[in-house]
Amino acid sequence: MRRVLVVGGSPEPSSAETVRAAARGCDAVVAVDRGLDALLASGLSCDLFCGDADSVSEKGAALVRSAEESLDPAFEVVRYNPHKDDTDLGLALGEVLRRWPEARIVATCMSGGNPDHELAVLGRLSAWSGELEVKEDRFDQRFLKSGDVWNLSGHEGERFTFVPLSCEAVVSERSMRWELDHKHVPLLSDLGVSNVIESGGASITCHEGLVVAWVFRS
Repeated sequence: MRRVLVVGGSPEPSSAETVRAAARGCDAVVAVDRGLDALLASGLSCDLFCGDADSVSEKGAALVRSAEESLDPAFEVVRYNPHKDDTDLGLALGEVLRRWPEARIVATCMSGGNPDHELAVLGRLSAWSGELEVKEDRFDQRFLKSGDVWNLSGHEGERFTFVPLSCEAVVSERSMRWELDHKHVPLLSDLGVSNVIESGGASITCHEGLVVAWVFRS
């Protein structure tokens, strides 16, 4: 299974250190529009650029144009018409699926900026059928579907939150300050907000539905 880093176009990108950490062990790197600038700031290159290049810097746009015009480009470019019905991220995930259908995605530079884009990013990432993790400066994020377990060793004392993204989810939490056992939790409930991981054996299990979960680093 390929491990693919997808660097989003958040107006508030993750730090260069976080981007480099997310890239470790990845077989391919995809820049989503302004995500190319985050890669450049991190000293990294991409294998595939996806976007309409409307938010990338002048330096990044010049690199995209050079790659489009070159017979031996530094990276592949899939440029979109700015007047499109989908987001750059949605289209980029489609390109990843076509190239690496079994890919495990590591995503970064996804969470900052406008709330409408942030909600759309949650929707797009939650629809990915394979393994996917999000790494940002202050937190790690996962989407858990029916039968998924997130083992949380190494996060003792850190804050943990989950929020259901389906009409209802059934969730268990272990080794946390407040535990749940096959609890039915409605859509967008705040029940799972701001728990605390108490031991290295902590975990969350999604028995039914879909939840998004975060570990916030101390």
